[in-house]
Amino acid sequence: MSGALKHDDGPNWAAWPTRSADDPAFTVGVEEEVMLLSPLHWNLEQAADELLPRLDPEMREQVCPETHAASVEIETGVHRTVAGAREDLRAVRDSVAGTARPLDLAIASAGTHPFTTWRETAVGRGERQEELYGSMRELARREPTFALHVHVALPDAESAMAVFNRMRVHLPMLLALSANSPFWQGRDTGLASARTPLFQAFPRVGIPRRFDRYGEWVAAVDMLVACDAFPDASYLWWDVRLQPRFGTIEIRIMDAQIDLDSTASLVALVQCLVRMEHEEAWAEDASHAPQEVWEENRFIAARDGHEARLIVATDGQRVPLDERLSTLLPHLRPHAQDLGCADELAGVERLLEGTGAARQRKLALGPERLPGLVRELSERF
Repeated sequence: MSGALKHDDGPNWAAWPTRSADDPAFTVGVEEEVMLLSPLHWNLEQAADELLPRLDPEMREQVCPETHAASVEIETGVHRTVAGAREDLRAVRDSVAGTARPLDLAIASAGTHPFTTWRETAVGRGERQEELYGSMRELARREPTFALHVHVALPDAESAMAVFNRMRVHLPMLLALSANSPFWQGRDTGLASARTPLFQAFPRVGIPRRFDRYGEWVAAVDMLVACDAFPDASYLWWDVRLQPRFGTIEIRIMDAQIDLDSTASLVALVQCLVRMEHEEAWAEDASHAPQEVWEENRFIAARDGHEARLIVATDGQRVPLDERLSTLLPHLRPHAQDLGCADELAGVERLLEGTGAARQRKLALGPERLPGLVRELSERF
């Protein structure tokens, strides 16, 4: 098989790039999936094909179609600091929103649209979208979900694999802090992140297992690619995945955020966690815990958000999210100072007071109920 694992150095797609002084380790890139809306009734508008060609040419490489026609993904470039990534995101958000207005469209960001249904959902047009529909069938037409993805560069494949294993420990905490999708099909689900179980309908999702070395991960993925189970490693929709072509680890578990302050705080938290795990191996012991621990923590985080009490794998106790974060922050602050994101990291404590899910529930109490909530989300974009 042409794509089979090579005995000595692996397949070409698995080559890890050599970092340079212009692209050092721990740089960040951010991706936000955002929703397209009709300001008339604040429902989703299947209008990606109308919006994308009208973007300023310099922005077109930073705004991409998504699986669903009512969604686009906005991307930053590579940045040494979270502040740089934030300003990049602001510029792209402004450009997308400005392009949308003459088309009678609005833009907003949250983990789900509060009242859309699958009947109102269309799969986007494009080769990848058609391939996804061919593979997923009607699962691809479930209500769209919207995530925040953060890439952090690492110096080599083996250190990336080690950080991948340890970051699995932190994923439920990141989900709990980012939870921003309490509503689904017009109902309050009782969950802080309804996006999490909705996205679970896709294959190759969730917290992946531990891999002892990079070659083991490459062999597992390449076997599936070589037998045409899926085209490439980008079809792994795990909550954390390696991206060899970029030389990054990508954290994918978080809900899209309402505003840039929340996004920047979560990006800083991810960047600091990756650097801490690379240099201190803080979660190495916990990363060997049974997979069932992380799956249960993931459910607890999706259900309870900032009020989650997560299982500590090393002693079997459950601790409140704020207690877990207070244990971590002293280890993270020196890394934040070195990375230049101390101010953004400080904003994480604001999320403990109430995530996007809590804010959405308050906004939905207004006289316009869920349409009013979506209007507010758009205004805060």
